[in-house]
Amino acid sequence: MSALFNFQSLLLVILLLICTSTHVHQLFPAILDKNKDGLLGIFWKCARIGERLSPYISLCCVAMAVSIFFGN
Repeated sequence: MSALFNFQSLLLVILLLICTSTHVHQLFPAILDKNKDGLLGIFWKCARIGERLSPYISLCCVAMAVSIFFGN
């Protein structure tokens, strides 16, 4: 089943995208800062979400891990 048709998998993909973009932006800020527009701007926006909402994102990651561990 594709992640587009399973809501929990879609949320997992979005959380992983936000966390990965934030981590890459902390390591190499110039890569994402020069690509604020266009298709690569999605990663810059995800990095901003991860930086500004980091407590909520981390709580969502913990909740997703618990739900996957206990099997829905």
